[in-house]
Amino acid sequence: MAINDLPRGTRPREKMAAQGPEALTDEELVAVFLRVGVKGQSAVDLGRKLLKDYGSLMALGGLEVRELCSHHGLGIAKAAQLVASFELGARVARERMVLKHLDGPRAVFEIFFPQVGHLRHETLRIALIDARLRITRSLILTEGSLNETVAHPRDILHPVVLHKAYGFVLIHNHPSGDPSPSGADREMTERIACAADLLGVDFLDHIIIGRPAGKHEGFFSFREAGMLAAASWADASLKSPG
Repeated sequence: MAINDLPRGTRPREKMAAQGPEALTDEELVAVFLRVGVKGQSAVDLGRKLLKDYGSLMALGGLEVRELCSHHGLGIAKAAQLVASFELGARVARERMVLKHLDGPRAVFEIFFPQVGHLRHETLRIALIDARLRITRSLILTEGSLNETVAHPRDILHPVVLHKAYGFVLIHNHPSGDPSPSGADREMTERIACAADLLGVDFLDHIIIGRPAGKHEGFFSFREAGMLAAASWADASLKSPG
């Protein structure tokens, strides 16, 4: 059934205008960005199929324009609109995190999971913090495979020094969903910790983000695991002036 054949109050755009965006289902929200469907499918039908094929909004948000065009018959305009919608959401999430107080690794996970949890490649990011453990700036350091993501200490610490940050948190994702650290992750963390100590800046934590599953919370904290100098975030926060 075409969207125009639906009662006016149940059409996604009209429904959103009358009841607000929270009233729409996931497939209806996708349909608003698609605007129209493809041959044999309405925008709502197509939105439903995309979500069924990929399993979640997060997975759908990780697709590129060319993938949507080649696998689902979307034109560049529709595919670009959909990809842009997810990118806007990620940018809003980044803006909201500025000056947010970090009280533990879960706070870091909740901020960065919407940004990196859906990615199918590794990315290494840094959150600069002030003396009150608030994020003042977030930067992408590297993107690519594991070997490409293992950055040199000078590349990681350069923005810390440049922006005169009190300290920093490293964040990177495991596209497999398992946040358990690899040998390379451990080695990189040790090298960064030594370099940060020499410069006198606080390396608050290195958080690996995966996806929540039965055996883990979806993230790994090097500090909570006792692999950085202070035993916990509470101990690290005692260094802060408050």
